[in-house]
Amino acid sequence: MSDGEILKFVRDSSDPIVTTAEVAEYLEFSKEGARKRLYALAEDGRLDFKKVGRNPAFWITDKGRGFISNELDEDDLPEP
Repeated sequence: MSDGEILKFVRDSSDPIVTTAEVAEYLEFSKEGARKRLYALAEDGRLDFKKVGRNPAFWITDKGRGFISNELDEDDLPEP
């Protein structure tokens, strides 16, 4: 799973924030594996987070949105 796919999931979520558990389920990762990926994206500035009780809530940043818009997927390429 690429960083772009994770960022798109966060961006397209029906809620403005996502939890580690939601991302773990989507990625089919352990919660710890998802948490590591989310914190790495936050450290890079593509996500931000806030602790809500003991659990972090993550959301996409402008830098994350820019990363997605600069990433070309095969589906995004024009027809020949």
